[in-house]
Amino acid sequence: MRWALVKVCLAVTAMVVVAFAVPLGLVVQEMASDRAFSNAERQAATIGPTLSITTDPTQLSKAVESTQMGAARRMAVHVPAIGDSPPVSIGEGRAGERAVAETRRMGRATTAKVSGGGSALLQPTALGSGDIAVVEIFVPESEVSNGVATAWLVLAGVGLALIVGSVAVADRLGARLVRPAERLADAAHQLGEGRLGARVPEAGPKELRSAAVAFNAMADQVVELLANERELAADLSHRLRTPLTVLRLNTASLGDGPAAEQTRAAVEQLEREVDTIIRTAREQRPATGLVGAGAGCDASEVIRDRMDFWSALAEDEGREVRLAGVDRTVRIPVARPELAAALDAMLGNVFRHTPEGTPFAVDVHDAGDAVIVLVSDAGPGISDPDAALRRGNDGGRDGSTGLGLDIVRRVAESTGGDVRLGRSVLGGTEVRVWIGLDGRSAGGPGGGRAGRGRRGNRRNRGRATP
Repeated sequence: MRWALVKVCLAVTAMVVVAFAVPLGLVVQEMASDRAFSNAERQAATIGPTLSITTDPTQLSKAVESTQMGAARRMAVHVPAIGDSPPVSIGEGRAGERAVAETRRMGRATTAKVSGGGSALLQPTALGSGDIAVVEIFVPESEVSNGVATAWLVLAGVGLALIVGSVAVADRLGARLVRPAERLADAAHQLGEGRLGARVPEAGPKELRSAAVAFNAMADQVVELLANERELAADLSHRLRTPLTVLRLNTASLGDGPAAEQTRAAVEQLEREVDTIIRTAREQRPATGLVGAGAGCDASEVIRDRMDFWSALAEDEGREVRLAGVDRTVRIPVARPELAAALDAMLGNVFRHTPEGTPFAVDVHDAGDAVIVLVSDAGPGISDPDAALRRGNDGGRDGSTGLGLDIVRRVAESTGGDVRLGRSVLGGTEVRVWIGLDGRSAGGPGGGRAGRGRRGNRRNRGRATP
């Protein structure tokens, strides 16, 4: 489309240049010819007063030589026969006798072509005797076309400049039209290939801006639909983990025997399948950008809500629970389901990997540019926190995908924060989740408080990996 616009503009401009430049050049040429012959007429008129006084050849010769044209040997005077005097021609005549006679007969100025190039102006002049003399002025071709070549070159240059300028303008306009269309087509291809983050800048002409707005709205809708579908699968599967945890704990009371072992194996297999579904759904979730201003949830409300459930299970197992920092609103840029999934993962680890009766605590701290969620227990601790985090990322250990830690890590890193494992004040493991409020890592590597948590990691011993 871009080249089509350039070609159309080139054709239109070329036709306009030809339509105006050619007639203008012809006019300039005609004006140059008129200027040359008008000058010749003025030069012919200079000998008129002498002819009205005398026709003496000697006097006329002197008069002719005294003029500009006569000195240049470009003037001739043709005097007819008067009485007994024969006809006389003074100066270098170039027009033939027939042309001179025709001018004398017509009584008006005429022009005649001269052999060898150029023209001759024949101007009739009345004598005192009533006869007609003819004054001939030679006009060379160079004088007739004086300035015409320059004018044609100027017109050609102006025409070429107009064509080049119009092509350049058409190319820029075409690019302005084509680039948004190309971006729209490229984004459509990307979306078709599964890159759901493809969007189109809403720029360009009004129609293409409207198309870009419609495309972005469609892409957002597609992303939202897919996200909702995958979130539903992940959340539904994740909801199963809580009753599975209860079933797993209850299988401990079944004692020994084939039926009990089969039940425990079935619960573990079901846990693995549920974890696989959650991991697959979350890994395929399209990246739709950071949570916007004003989005997210109240961390205190979500933690209180989840603790209502886990507290009942803790009471059944004789666990002491401490909850702190949730008495006021703490907004974080994390969706409510995401925070609930992360909290359930951490608390589920406590119930799965610590003995019954082990106390635990959940604390929330507002650090200004970050919110810190601490889940602590009084269990045996983790022997190798770094390995636990690595297994949490790759799911390499049989019987545990470590997906809970992976969910927690994803939630923290989506806000610029991170996750640390350390020794808690209760003597067991502390999972420290930094949730950034301004897009920067509040507890990044080397940070003061996070650094202390990392040093505490090396003191943990004797706990199974979640």
